[in-house]
Amino acid sequence: MPRQEYTFTVRETDLRLDKFVSSQLPDFSRAQAQKLITAGLVTINGQPGKASAKLSRDDVVHVTLPPPLVGDLLPLEIPVTVLYEDDDVLVVDKPAGLTVHPAPGYSGPTLVNAIVAHLSKFDVATPRPGIVHRLDKNTSGVMVVARHPAALAKVAEQFKKHTVKKVYIALVQGKLSPETGVIEAPIGRDSGDRTKMAVSSESRGRHARTIYRVIQYLPKQTLLEAMPETGRTHQIRVHLAAIGHPVYGDAVYGQKSPILPRQFLHAHQLGFYLPSSGEWREFQSPLPADLAQTMKQLA
Repeated sequence: MPRQEYTFTVRETDLRLDKFVSSQLPDFSRAQAQKLITAGLVTINGQPGKASAKLSRDDVVHVTLPPPLVGDLLPLEIPVTVLYEDDDVLVVDKPAGLTVHPAPGYSGPTLVNAIVAHLSKFDVATPRPGIVHRLDKNTSGVMVVARHPAALAKVAEQFKKHTVKKVYIALVQGKLSPETGVIEAPIGRDSGDRTKMAVSSESRGRHARTIYRVIQYLPKQTLLEAMPETGRTHQIRVHLAAIGHPVYGDAVYGQKSPILPRQFLHAHQLGFYLPSSGEWREFQSPLPADLAQTMKQLA
């Protein structure tokens, strides 16, 4: 899996390097940022920096991330529906409750382990699936996974250029109006709770844009399609909460539900160009049974 590289321009002064890096990479704590810096993977204006280094306005910080750790890539027989498969990619329907890949503090079963088990049935060599994008543990739906580094690079480039079609179905609290709209607000780490994301200032957050379209009004909720043009952590959940309509059942950015043990958010559709042929393909996942049942109960 290739390394990921990021370049950021500093918009404030007197910020510590480790604090700045963790604010720009929401999945990284300050301690993890310090490890990157110690490993020489972070530079300031092309020169290695120390964690305590103070940044100046217009400094350029470059971060190189090593490939994500995927444990020992153990094959685990976890039920995951494969929607499409060729020599380059797999498109899967991720169930809610399944983490995509191992992360600091979590070493349980993941989607990666399930895919390794699937690929091991056909490949003699140990497969190394490449995670192009992620869904939250309790978000279900369509994901694409690369089977080799070249395919990973091609699909990742499409995500970077925002040419991938992503359509989510969400149920939100209240009556959302107007029926179509755009939410455009930077997202960064919540300064009061580092486990959460929040709409932030342009200097501390990263550009984020979400388009939405109302599908149906329920008595106390609104069913909608959300099309995130960018891919920030928790983007849809944060944006909808920021405009006063948190996703139903979202215990982090809204309230728990008495009838649904997760947030009502489903990756319904994903479209992209296949790496080898260049053919445009779109894949869909129907609304899972738990979300369909919740709709019936709330209607």
